[in-house]
Amino acid sequence: MTEKNTTTEQASGVIKRVTGPLVRATGMGQAKLYEVVRVSEEKLMGEIIELHGDEAAIQVYEETAGIAPGDPVYRTGRTMSVALAPGLLESIYDGIQRPLKTIEAVAGNQYIKRGIEADPIDMDKVWKFTATKKAGDTVEAGDVLGEVQETSLIVHKVMVPPGMSGELVEVKSGDFTVTSPIASLKTAEGTESIAMLQYWPIRVARPKNQKIFPTEPLRTGGRSIDTFFPIAKGGAGSIPGPFGAGKTVTQQGIAKYCDAEIIVYIGCGERGNEMTEVLSEFPHLIDPNTGETLMKRTILIANTSNMPVAAREASVYTGITIAEYYRDMGYNVALMADSTSRWAEAMREISGRLEEMPGEEGTQRTSPHEQLSSTNERVS
Repeated sequence: MTEKNTTTEQASGVIKRVTGPLVRATGMGQAKLYEVVRVSEEKLMGEIIELHGDEAAIQVYEETAGIAPGDPVYRTGRTMSVALAPGLLESIYDGIQRPLKTIEAVAGNQYIKRGIEADPIDMDKVWKFTATKKAGDTVEAGDVLGEVQETSLIVHKVMVPPGMSGELVEVKSGDFTVTSPIASLKTAEGTESIAMLQYWPIRVARPKNQKIFPTEPLRTGGRSIDTFFPIAKGGAGSIPGPFGAGKTVTQQGIAKYCDAEIIVYIGCGERGNEMTEVLSEFPHLIDPNTGETLMKRTILIANTSNMPVAAREASVYTGITIAEYYRDMGYNVALMADSTSRWAEAMREISGRLEEMPGEEGTQRTSPHEQLSSTNERVS
């Protein structure tokens, strides 16, 4: 079932040691793995990634300079989740789904300040919801309750959240915010309200009924790729190569010209100038398939190499969860991750700070960024 974003913060732990983005805290015996916590009085966002008795290892998604042993840790009782609702398209997020445009309005156009929070979706915007089901219908997870015209190109289908099924008591058409109840569902546990806004944990894959094997090619817009290195819809491909070979440019070309209906582009540890090019170009690029702005069917996740390494690791899971949500609506979604090498580098760094041994055939976790010989961009 979708996880509600109700946060009850209570001081339950004390910092024992700080090692870069990794913080160890004691007094966390009641915590659970992957629970979101707030570190120090600045309430920096973190996530528990390891538990030993009452000691927890927390990866912090913001700069930890100035955090010291003895500072408090606040539990929230929920796991890291993304908000799913109309309003995702045309958005630009960081690795933990904070909207960068909103943050810019608060913090200016400098680096993101610590402790800034912002709703990932405009909670006050009113959307016109048109119901496609009626009271008395029996529905289950994934069934479409109604539709919202999210952009001029994409109709957002509001679905029954995973883990819920039963008989509809009421479904209302009209103008609503994403938090307003639009339907009531009679389940085995009682009557539950459904809003357009859902939360889903990023570490948990969306449920599925069956695996569908790819049979249709993805038209990338590049004849050389389609001819010699075809990618199937529902499949995956990678673009390996040395520095300066054009991997990022090729991937951006696929994002612009492929025949997918939704584009989720993750800049995971990319250089700032490369991500700046994407962020400045996409909003003004005309979609060759529709004649509209490409951003009307695009979501950008920008986590550049100067941002905290822990958020880089989470950014890919954030993008995958959003892509799965639109896939469940029936859309073809092209998910771009640039680059998976820097994603792996982030996980190696976290692993090293946890004092874990590397795999027998794995890359040394201590490999500095400058010694990496190549990067990989991922398309799926």
